[in-house]
Amino acid sequence: MSVKIMNKPENVIPELMEGFVGAYSRYFVKHPEVNGIISRQRRRDKVALVIGGGSGHEPMYSGFVGPGLGDAAACGNIFASPDPNTIYKTAKAVDNGKGVLFVYGCYAGDNLNFDMGEEFLHDDGIKTAHVRIRDDVASAPKDRIDDRRGIAGNLYVVKMAGAACDACDTLEEATRIAAKAEENTHSIGIATAPAQLPGLDKPIFELPEGEIEYGMGIHGERGVLRTKMEPADVLTEKMYDQLMADAQIPKGTEVCVLINGLGSTTLLELSIVFRKVKQLLLRDGYSIYDSDLGSFCTTQEMGGFSISLLALDDELKTYYDMPCYCPFYAKGSVSGTAAADAGDIEEEIPTEPEFDESDTEAAEIRRSHPGVLEELNAEDTRNMLIYVADRIIANKNYLTEVDSAIGDGDHGMGMAGGMQKAKKKLLRMADTENVYDIFDAAGKAMLLSMGGASGVIFGSLYLAGAKDMPETAVLKSADLAAMERKSLTAIQEKGHAQVGDKTMVDALAPAVEALEANSDKPLLEMLKCAEEAAKQGVENSKNCVAKFGRAKSLMERAIGFQDAGATSVYLIFKSMREYVEDACV
Repeated sequence: MSVKIMNKPENVIPELMEGFVGAYSRYFVKHPEVNGIISRQRRRDKVALVIGGGSGHEPMYSGFVGPGLGDAAACGNIFASPDPNTIYKTAKAVDNGKGVLFVYGCYAGDNLNFDMGEEFLHDDGIKTAHVRIRDDVASAPKDRIDDRRGIAGNLYVVKMAGAACDACDTLEEATRIAAKAEENTHSIGIATAPAQLPGLDKPIFELPEGEIEYGMGIHGERGVLRTKMEPADVLTEKMYDQLMADAQIPKGTEVCVLINGLGSTTLLELSIVFRKVKQLLLRDGYSIYDSDLGSFCTTQEMGGFSISLLALDDELKTYYDMPCYCPFYAKGSVSGTAAADAGDIEEEIPTEPEFDESDTEAAEIRRSHPGVLEELNAEDTRNMLIYVADRIIANKNYLTEVDSAIGDGDHGMGMAGGMQKAKKKLLRMADTENVYDIFDAAGKAMLLSMGGASGVIFGSLYLAGAKDMPETAVLKSADLAAMERKSLTAIQEKGHAQVGDKTMVDALAPAVEALEANSDKPLLEMLKCAEEAAKQGVENSKNCVAKFGRAKSLMERAIGFQDAGATSVYLIFKSMREYVEDACV
């Protein structure tokens, strides 16, 4: 077990932000409301570049802000996407009127949250575009390139996007250059030792001595293959061969080489790997234009490394040669010194922790009358959702354990944190008469605070179903069934998941079908059917190969494990049933 140098786990992100910005205050300032890092040295007459993703990969992404790089970084919780509110406010702070280009790794949570952040900006009349980094050749075959994830090749795409945003007059042209750089960046990685999330008492996965995870991502999820450790040259050549077979880089091309350490890999080891990569490239008729060794995109204390290649042509070489600077990465010479201020960005103010461990006491259970509830008035609806939040918070460790088996272990913390924010909002909502306003408020609180895919998906579970519904003071069986059908439709439109894809839809879809099939029955009977259907959906998810999220790269290795999102759906319906039945625990 790894020993973390920290205080309370729930304060890791606020204290990370305070320490990081404090140490590099000459270069960065924190957004006063959200976890956004803003460059003090950014130009004000150009396309803005906003990068971002989960924390825990330092210095990626928060560190790569500066001249020739990102103008700002939107930072999420550990291994989780920033929420839409963080993305929106960070981008709005650096918009210069020429549009905002977003660059981030291709992960379900990042895709959903950045898309929604872009929607918020469009509502304000701000033009946006995005480039999703998909450099990991091991994570999916070429015919499913949109399922590939971003790993250490992120660094090259951020650098090239930063140069393009500085040099190009339009958002469209800057986006074209960044997309071209992304298409020419190819990576593959392995892990030799697991990582451990702050606050957890065991690693994300177990790795027997002498074995490695081949095709490892950067969130601690398992690789695509577990195999034996081999000598450095043998292992490096195997990775190189797979990388080049996929990349199909024409002979004679000039390439940039990045050997990235995942957290605990030494420069000695990285140098040995580069030595072999250089031999292979020269043998095969390539020339090395530039190279970097170091830990630029990490996974806490994980052992291992990745190889990234950027294939250059004359156009890309022009942008690569442009200067850039941040404390962790520099090319060329950047003139000027740190700005004295950061425009309208104020000094740091405290931020709420992802999850407050000191605030876990369950609320007093209140109901309009004892016994079974035949319908829910607004006050019962509010108290039911408070009870649901408390039950999810109580199951935080269980959800973490479920997610750790095939994911990165952050689902429990994310769900508990989102439900904690929803609960706080609901506790301030006494005297609300429209039941749909209750669901709307809880959904917004979750969506704007959770980050990762869960924030958008589980926020939509409440929010999308309540949207545009006619005001009503009472929720009956048919109303709840209609609302959850709308939620399921919206969730599938956003995430494109179907039953059998090993997602929360595996539990939600059968639960919604059960609600509709029994919507003419009393509320309790209908909820019992939905709970049982969701429970069976969780069980069925064990037999599925994941099509989304961190587990998708495991392929058949994910079989036998239940989906964490589906488990949360089951717990939500179970908690609703307990409240209606007067069987609260």
